[in-house]
Order: sequence, then structure tokens, then C-alpha cells
Amino acid sequence: MTTREENDRLTQVGPVTPMGNLMRRYWVPAAFAETVARPDGPPVRVKLLGEDLVLFRATDGRIGLVAERCPHRTASLYFGRNEENGLRCVYHGLKFDVEGKCVDAPCVPKTSAGQLATYQRQLATKAYPCIERAELIWTYMGPPEFMPAFPDLEWTMLPKANRLTTRHVQQCNWLQALEGGFDASHLSFLHKGLSDNSRDIVPSAYEVVPIDCGMAIANGRETGNGSMLWSINPMMMPFHKVIATALPAAHMWVPIDDANTMLYSTDFNPRAALGEKDIARVDGGQWIHTRNIPGTDHAMANKSNDYLIDREAQASGRSYSGLEGLAIQDCAIQESMGAIADRSTEFLLPGDAGIVKIRRLLLKAMDDLAEGKTPPGMDPASYRVRSTRFEAPVGTSVADQLADRVRADIPKAAE
Repeated sequence: MTTREENDRLTQVGPVTPMGNLMRRYWVPAAFAETVARPDGPPVRVKLLGEDLVLFRATDGRIGLVAERCPHRTASLYFGRNEENGLRCVYHGLKFDVEGKCVDAPCVPKTSAGQLATYQRQLATKAYPCIERAELIWTYMGPPEFMPAFPDLEWTMLPKANRLTTRHVQQCNWLQALEGGFDASHLSFLHKGLSDNSRDIVPSAYEVVPIDCGMAIANGRETGNGSMLWSINPMMMPFHKVIATALPAAHMWVPIDDANTMLYSTDFNPRAALGEKDIARVDGGQWIHTRNIPGTDHAMANKSNDYLIDREAQASGRSYSGLEGLAIQDCAIQESMGAIADRSTEFLLPGDAGIVKIRRLLLKAMDDLAEGKTPPGMDPASYRVRSTRFEAPVGTSVADQLADRVRADIPKAAE
């Protein structure tokens, strides 16, 4: 059983918390690059790991991600002027570059150059380095001396035409959203009728195998002909998953704060550009992804309207849950647990083996980090793994063949 103290450690992501410290050792997606496509364009608010930030693209094209509050009088830099390689606070004219340095302080009375330089050093604000990969802006929020190379996530190294990414807000803690993604037995119930027929069979075998960047979680379903259909999904630190489907999909459950999560979903084809049917499935069919309220990251079907549940469809059997679409079904149930689920009250079952191992991995990683040890997944090549599905005779050990089936021969893309 997870204790309340462990639950707090697993779910709290703000600065100086154990999980917050761990999360900040990895590259984290902050926004779509298109939101700040134009140099000197409007800044954008970003909330990430409990911090209020402002994102902007400077005149020279570099990306700035700085604390929202001006260090002078705490006015919001969201209202700032993005000009000449810096963001200028409109309250008193202080200007900050992409590194958070105060490069102009016109409100300071005329004084010696030395005194002005001292003021400017003292006025430096928090700023995080950013890079662009796969149409996303990523940031590293940890100690500069420990900044890792960007991970070799397969979908980020493909041509743009081979992937399509969407995102939406979940009104719950990041961990219960991620755990829902690795809960195998719910596919046979919550998503009944929406996934392929093999998933209507409840898994009867579970294996969890450590890999360098996290773990591979395998769930086996008996086919009735003496074999087992295995589905293997890697959990890659700190919040990544690749789903074993015909067209692969990658998920990232990125903490906005303790009670809200940004779910990034990327459908991708490692071998070819996405076809019209693939794009329609993501962009128009809504089979997996949510339909957002225009101009927002919030789904139209949400907590405020009970996710538009159709009780008549549920009662008649036309829909097992009465909820339309995989993503809405997941959101509704995960958010129904409360903003932060109390894991100390759970009664776990054998099918929860993967979830238990994820918690143990995260708890150990936090303990190790506190002792000065290196977190898992610092080698970019360790992320060169794929999800997979295969059939094997009953009794076959997944661990024995995992390396050959999950290791990805992925060419490194030019940066």
C-alpha cells in the first residue's frame, strides 16, 4: 500500500519538493513552437511544475522562458513589450533577455555605471534554457551543471510529416493520469467497443522488466489456442509512454501543477508520412483525442458538464461507459478520483503490478537523487525503445525476448 507520505512525495511537483527536483532533471515540453512563432511577437503564459512563467521569442529567434513576475515590483511580464532581444516590463521599463539578465533599467536614477550594473545584477530573474524539437519547445529547469542531452525519443527524430501532436488539460494530478495510461485491465471495460477485439479479453499475465530509461510493462491475453498475445509498453522517465498499436502513439503526462496535467499525444509512423485516414483519425474522427474548446487546451466534454455522458446509450448497451472517445473516458475516470488521488485508501489487485512498479521506480529515483546519485535515463540512447505486440506460446518469458523486440534501431536525426 502507498502511504500518505509516499503519496505526497509522488504527487507534489513544485520547486524543492522531491518529485519536483526529480522532474527538473529532464527535458520537459513547455508549449507548441507555433505559439511563439514570430520573433518579437506576443509573449505566452506557461505554467509548468507549479511555476508561473512567460515564453517569448526574441528578435534573433532565441527562445526565452522566464519567471512571470518582474523582480522589481512583481508585475506580470506577460504584459511586457517583446523588443530588441528582450522582454520589457511595461510597469517601470526594466528589460530582461532570454537568460533572465536585466539588460536595461531606465527607471533607475542616474548614478555611477558601477551602481547601475549592481542593480542590474540584483534584478536578474529566473530563466530556463529552451530548445525546439518536433514542433515543441522543451525546457530544462534543473541545475545547469546536470543538464542532460536531449533524449532520443523516436517520434521527435522523424520528419514532420510522419507525426501529429495534440494536447489537452486534465484536471487531476500527473501521476493518476500516467497510471491510467499503464492500467491494462481497464481497456476491457472503460474502452469496451472502441479498441480492437483482442483487448476485450482481460489480461491474465503481467510482467515488468527494467530498462535503462525506466521499465517495460507487458500484459498478456490468452488467445485460446495455446498462445498468449503480449502487449509491451515502455514507461520512460519521467512521464513518457509509447503505446503498442498499429500506428504508434506517444504520450507525455506533463505536470502543470499538483492538480493539473497537460497530456501531449503524438501519433506517428516510423516508416512513412501519415496518410489522410491517420490525420482524420486524430484531427477529425476524435476516436482517441479530445475536441478542445476553440482557442484553449480544455476539452469540450469536461468536468463542468459531466463529460457529456449519454446515460441512454449506456443503459441500452450502445456504449459501455456512455462517454464518447478514449481520451474523454480516461479523463472522466481519472479526474473522478479527485484532484490528487489518495492512494493510501486503495485496495490493489494483481493487474495493478505495473502501477506498483512505476511507483517504486519513482520513489527509488527520488531517494537516489537525494543521495547524489544519477537519475535513470540520462543517456539519450536509452530512450531508443519501441512498444510492441506479439504472440508467443503460453509460458514464454517476456524478459527473455524483450531486448530484441523493444530495442529500436532509430537513426539519429540531424539537429
